[in-house]
Amino acid sequence: MAEAGGDARMQPDSTLDATGLLCPLPVLKARRALKSVPPGGLLEVLATDPGAIKDFEHFCHTTGCELVEAGEQEGGILRFLLKKPA
Repeated sequence: MAEAGGDARMQPDSTLDATGLLCPLPVLKARRALKSVPPGGLLEVLATDPGAIKDFEHFCHTTGCELVEAGEQEGGILRFLLKKPA
């Protein structure tokens, strides 16, 4: 899992706020949100469920998405950056 690197963040095509949602909702909503992201595009997901870390690792492994970035921000917000397959 890659950590966020200062100001060198990639700009997402879309952002999904899944804070407050529990497994499996963040992944299910991300799957739906990816439909509007262009091939090769980036989806940023914000979540608070600690289980989301393993959930998104598994999601990317099974869907072919790339987990470009995963890390924790202030306030316990987890940030995932997913790259949709081209």
